[in-house]
Amino acid sequence: MTLDAAYLDYPRRREGYDHDLYPWSALKDRAPVYWPGGAAVAVWLCVSLEYFPLTPVDTPFRAPGHMQTPYPDYRHYTAREYGTRIGFYRLLDAFAKAGIRASIACNSAIAERYPQIIADIVAGGHEIIAHSTDMNGTIASGMPEADECALIATSLDTLERIGGKRPRGWLSIARSESWNTPRLLCEAGVDYTCDWVNDELPYRFTNGLIDLPLNHELSDRQIVATQQQSADSYAQSINDAFDWLNGEAARERGGRMLPLHVTPYIMGLPYRIGALETLLADLKAKGAWFATGAEVVDAWEAQQ
Repeated sequence: MTLDAAYLDYPRRREGYDHDLYPWSALKDRAPVYWPGGAAVAVWLCVSLEYFPLTPVDTPFRAPGHMQTPYPDYRHYTAREYGTRIGFYRLLDAFAKAGIRASIACNSAIAERYPQIIADIVAGGHEIIAHSTDMNGTIASGMPEADECALIATSLDTLERIGGKRPRGWLSIARSESWNTPRLLCEAGVDYTCDWVNDELPYRFTNGLIDLPLNHELSDRQIVATQQQSADSYAQSINDAFDWLNGEAARERGGRMLPLHVTPYIMGLPYRIGALETLLADLKAKGAWFATGAEVVDAWEAQQ
């Protein structure tokens, strides 16, 4: 028995992808990007500032880091609350000590419940990125479009009302999107998303939305919490990544980007924060350009 000749027909078979969200582009084929001050590597600090409801919702899925044991799960709940009560302020102090500004990916529930935190973020000159409503506000395919649209609007509107400025960036929980998310973010006036991790420089969707890749492999959650590495090992991994990107930028004559994704209840602990402070000082001494997500996007966009 032979297969029907049409069996191997696939209308989307072509160079690149089987979608039209953005075109295929290898980094080596692009025009070089240059960062302010002649820096070879832009270091983008992104902090996940999250509110975990005591009872998780498993539809469409349970967010990473959510409550785990039979409820009420006070152990994990209070461990995460440590991040907002203590750990986050250690991060703010570390950023101030290094003289750098970060992007804070913030659930809008944080703004509603702890407006003083938002005021302190703004006072420090940091950027706020919208990070859904709370850690039950996950997005995935099958979510009604009206519900997703409302979730995005609630997050953006709340953070603007309390923070005084509408966020330009968006980070989905677990970087999970539906088929509608890029369009809905664009329609909501969002300039860039951090959900797509397939690059080390920004790139543009066909609808105008920009992706600012936030590499999960270099996050403290992945290296410290999941892989159970020490804070010193985390710092060494980031230093190794910077050194590689710095050398690559010199060889290729074009800037590179290193995202640092940190979590207050992980890196804000007293036996880890020192390693982060040392890391920031080391990267600054090596000539890194520390920038918020919006600054990276603006510097990149100006050269396109």
